[in-house]
Amino acid sequence: MNITFRGGVHPDDCKEYSRDAALTVYEPSGDLVFPVSQHIGKPAKILVKKGDPVLVGQKIADNDGYISADIHSSVSGKVKAIERRRTVAGSMVDCIVVENDGLYNTVEGFGEDTDYTVLDRKQILFRIREAGIVGMGGAGFPTPVKLEPKNPDAINYVIVNGAECEPYITCDDQLMRTHAAEIVTGLKIILKLFDNAEGVILIEDNKPEAIEAMKSVVGSQRRIRVQVAPKKYPQGGERAIMKVVTGLDTKLAVLPADYGCIINNVGTVYAIYEAICKNIPLIRRAVTVTGPGINNPSNLIARLGTSCRELIEAAGGFKEGEEIKKILSGGPMMGIAMSSIDVPLQKGNNAITVLTEDPVEIAEEMQTACIRCGRCNRACPVGLIPQEMQIAAEKKDYDRYENKLYGLECIQCGSCTYVCPAKRPLMVLFKHAKTEILAIKRAEQAKAAAEKALADKQEKESLMELFRKFREEEEKAARKATENETRVQAIIASGKEEK
Repeated sequence: MNITFRGGVHPDDCKEYSRDAALTVYEPSGDLVFPVSQHIGKPAKILVKKGDPVLVGQKIADNDGYISADIHSSVSGKVKAIERRRTVAGSMVDCIVVENDGLYNTVEGFGEDTDYTVLDRKQILFRIREAGIVGMGGAGFPTPVKLEPKNPDAINYVIVNGAECEPYITCDDQLMRTHAAEIVTGLKIILKLFDNAEGVILIEDNKPEAIEAMKSVVGSQRRIRVQVAPKKYPQGGERAIMKVVTGLDTKLAVLPADYGCIINNVGTVYAIYEAICKNIPLIRRAVTVTGPGINNPSNLIARLGTSCRELIEAAGGFKEGEEIKKILSGGPMMGIAMSSIDVPLQKGNNAITVLTEDPVEIAEEMQTACIRCGRCNRACPVGLIPQEMQIAAEKKDYDRYENKLYGLECIQCGSCTYVCPAKRPLMVLFKHAKTEILAIKRAEQAKAAAEKALADKQEKESLMELFRKFREEEEKAARKATENETRVQAIIASGKEEK
């Protein structure tokens, strides 16, 4: 009997648009734009300046701390500008703009074969960090940090997330069909870091070709197996994956490593293979361009920094005669609406979905007050109470939202919004609440830091004042001692003269 996670929903997967579109390499024609913040953590530090020549695979921005990631150029050419540009999320970010010369000249050693079996743990982690690899399922968490848990010997499972449960998206499906051997090798590389772990490749049952491809490569290999899970959203969430693979119910605010699990997206594992075995840093990724508004839905291998407009054109462009209502980065459940398509492809962007109907617009027309049916509570895969979270978020009762209802544990999967008969914009409310709570926390931290800095300054000034007074008293005492000594010497001298 298959174990499944609590809650969840069954939206139409809409994968028929691009399911059988083979992965195709797309080479960009325009400038490439590289945001220095394509990951969770501190932005990377820019290493180049305007006018500098760059090569494919050259590091152009260096990680700025433990939770950060390197950025590499995906083309050769010249740095055209360093300026703030808009990204997929709509924010303005410092970017490195590279004029593509179309030659694709590479750095020395790029693409050279390496035998991963001769590398030790330290060398593997170093190469993964130097390659700038982050979670490619969308989160963007630096992969080397995830691969360095406190106790590696306590890791029992290394899980490759091939669920790809988000509607419309099929690039991971195609990646598993066509690069199964490389993905298995990537998994073997990770298993070298965890001696007690079993490798599990988790795939939903709506991807029979990918399942067959992975099983044929895995065969009877020791420590690795393919596990098929029933199609259910959000199967790709970490807690859902751990429940299905281990059977464990996980507590809130606990990391997968605390339950003996390391989970990486299939694209991340493939990137690890390229970094370790081919000496290729993270400069490209698989991306789906799909939806009812696209002429030829496609799965592309595209270079990071490529304009999303170019990717849409590579998929045949927008359908004529269709009104494009919304363009999403990602899919309809967790994706974000794009305000512009003149933005670059980043490490965590797995899809561009073009819709001819806006489900949010339709829902807004049908929206009513909450009818307290409890469907959102039953659908939540984390076990939260969206019904109560909604009330707290609307009232901005963030203390209750965070500390009583555990609202920050929301994974923003959209299951609650999907099942709500009143069409309440639950996930939007929860995103805003989280944003505001984190902003408040940052402001409080900044205030505390400023107050501490002021207190430290005042303490330093107070100590300096005490030191100054001490020196003054010391100098005064020294002068008095000198004067006394002078008088004594004068008295002695006058006594000698009288004799």
